[in-house]
Parts: sequence; structure tokens; C-alpha cells
Amino acid sequence: MTLDRVMFAFAGAMVLLSVVLTQFVSPYFMWFTVFVGANMLQSAFTGFCPAARIFSKFGVKAGCAFQ
Repeated sequence: MTLDRVMFAFAGAMVLLSVVLTQFVSPYFMWFTVFVGANMLQSAFTGFCPAARIFSKFGVKAGCAFQ
């Protein structure tokens, strides 16, 4: 898998996790969803994503979006 696909999978998993936590644990976990969405939005405009840098250090090959 390329870094692009790993990032889409990771972001989707974090959104789903935060929705489940909001439903079953506390409504304050909605802020986790807001954080993930805001991070996705800023990385679309700036090209900087902390999670992408971490995954690239683990050896995930770059795709066309995170080079």
C-alpha cells in the first residue's frame, strides 16, 4: 500500500472510532472527530500531515499526494 491509501484508511478508522466512542462512551469524543476533520482539511491545503510523516518513517512508500 502507498502512503496515500494508508492515510485514507487511517483517517477513516479514526473518524469511525470517534463516532463509536461518541455514541457509547461520551459525547465529548465528538471533539476527536472535529480534530481529525480539521487535520484533514489543513493537510489538503498545506500538504503537511504529521501522521504521514510518521508512517513514512516506518517505511511506507510515498504515493503521489505525500511526496
